Amino acid sequence: MFPVISDKQTTKAAASIRADRRFPWYGVWSKRFQPASGAFLSRCMHAPPTQTTMQIQYFLFQKNKVVSRVGALVPQPCSSHEKEQLCRSAAPSPSGEIAISQSAFAVELDADSELPRGYELISLKSLLGLVDEDHFRCWGKASHLLHWRRRNRFCGSCGAKTVEHPHEQALVCPDCKAHHYPVISPCIIVLIHRPREILLARSNRFRINMYSTLAGFIEAGESAEEALHREVYEEVGVRVGDVRYFKSQPWPFPGQLMLGFFARYISGDIDIDRREISDARWYPLDGLPEIPGPKTIAGQLIRHHLRSNF
Repeated sequence: MFPVISDKQTTKAAASIRADRRFPWYGVWSKRFQPASGAFLSRCMHAPPTQTTMQIQYFLFQKNKVVSRVGALVPQPCSSHEKEQLCRSAAPSPSGEIAISQSAFAVELDADSELPRGYELISLKSLLGLVDEDHFRCWGKASHLLHWRRRNRFCGSCGAKTVEHPHEQALVCPDCKAHHYPVISPCIIVLIHRPREILLARSNRFRINMYSTLAGFIEAGESAEEALHREVYEEVGVRVGDVRYFKSQPWPFPGQLMLGFFARYISGDIDIDRREISDARWYPLDGLPEIPGPKTIAGQLIRHHLRSNF
């Protein structure tokens, strides 16, 4: 899954990192945790430019936002050369760089560094609909992994500084040997329907007039279907049946996995939980309010149902 690096390259690279104190992640290599051949190495090392490295893409973030060129119609990842220029102007954070594929890496810039002229920060959500699905998946994975790395620089069990696992996407404590993997939070998202109508709700966080499907986290010990029935009843007070799976979508805010379903209304009047829902109502299929965009799983659930009923 990741580039194979020889023992000779590993030893040379590790020595280079220890010797160069300019890097904020200096000292990451513990003597008790030496990387083996094929190790999951950070690409923060300054390797000589080759045809392979020139083709690598870097997905840059700062302060949980995407680093983009000012005025870019479609935000793009950086080339190796552009990344090096940015890292000279705005220092990398202690999170360093993380491989997200064989040719793509996530990079987090230090929050206190100033971006050079010609670059700006934009929200990850703003990329929905702007970039293609593959690129958004890469941006999302990069954000997810940087968030995980940032929160696990030190072991949650004993407090020691963690190091990269040599073969897996994990951080390991060299003292107590605890392994820390990226956290994925599964959620259900459901479109409730009855003949010629669908139930949509809105949160106070939504834009004015924006309505969407219901969603919620799966709790410990629950199946996805059990979570669906519980969330629907808690949020809008109705009972549903005929639950059908639709599709899933990673949702990197910061690390959810959305499991999409359709459910048929059975009984009950709408009675909203005002802690999470500000309004909910039945809408006719030919009279919908503003709904989420087609790149979101909520928008896809609604549009698929519309296509199936017209």
